[in-house]
Amino acid sequence: MLRIYFREAERLVLREKSEEAVTEITAADDAVAASVTPVLWYDLVSPTQAESRHVEQALGLAIPTRDEMEEIELSARLYQEDGAEFMTLTALTNLDGDTPAKTPVTFILKGGTLVTVRYADPKPFLAFVHRALRVNAQAYGCGEEVMLGIVESIVDRMADVLERIGNEIDGISREVFRGKATPSTKKTKDLQSLIEQLGQKGDFLGGVRESLVSISRLVAYHAALESPQRRPSKEVRQRVKMLQRDAVSLGDHATFLSGKVNFLLDATLGLINLEQNQIIKIFTVASVVFLPPTLVASVYGMNFNLMPELQWHLGYPWAILLMLLSAALPFLYFKRRGWL
Repeated sequence: MLRIYFREAERLVLREKSEEAVTEITAADDAVAASVTPVLWYDLVSPTQAESRHVEQALGLAIPTRDEMEEIELSARLYQEDGAEFMTLTALTNLDGDTPAKTPVTFILKGGTLVTVRYADPKPFLAFVHRALRVNAQAYGCGEEVMLGIVESIVDRMADVLERIGNEIDGISREVFRGKATPSTKKTKDLQSLIEQLGQKGDFLGGVRESLVSISRLVAYHAALESPQRRPSKEVRQRVKMLQRDAVSLGDHATFLSGKVNFLLDATLGLINLEQNQIIKIFTVASVVFLPPTLVASVYGMNFNLMPELQWHLGYPWAILLMLLSAALPFLYFKRRGWL
């Protein structure tokens, strides 16, 4: 799908094109339209070949393919070509669930026009468009301002997600270190469930950190470029610096949350080990307590002729009493030492 946003009275105005409409409207038609209302933003969402070709002819550049967008080396994500800036970041979708998906988003700046290429529809794009199309929306004079607005929307979304994950991690922390007395089997199952939740949070934070790093690189690359055609205003430079600070600070916060997840994971595994050691200790004490009575029973189970107690009328009670005493004395000793 191709969405084209024009500038009218410093506001964005949308004109959406289907694949059939793109084949009918040529680049010359866009040039005529642009002379009246300049095109600020071409938004390519899972574009077809016809839609990509239409934008390429209108701006005189080559739209990167999806495979090229997914390459991880820096030179394939941040570069200049055909008089345009090509910048790709990693965005996240399905942030409201537990399994976010990574998707590349490419920003192409040529002159005052922005082109975005994406194969998903993250919520920050929808939020930005909703704000930009309002009557009292912020004025956008060039494609660079539109790009900064989209990146700001992505960063704001990341901040909200990190706040939610932080609250969920705090809840898991309270579950891990709660002092409620529960059966050991149920407690072990609860801890195993917490390990699964911590693993999901760790994967989630890994994706968020990767996205924030890509945003930091994109903003730093864009801020470092110098060209006679590009003369950013003071407000734009301030917005770029603020985006850099926000991305770095959120990255640090995501790193802190990742460290907290690792700590909780180690603590949970330690508690499971303690539960297992407690069970093993109980079996060990039980075996030690019942060892002396077993020894007494074995002695009186011998088939020797000369055993005085065998002919004694009180021999049986004596053996029972001896076995009870031999079991009670180790138990009392362990209890006194605090091993139980």
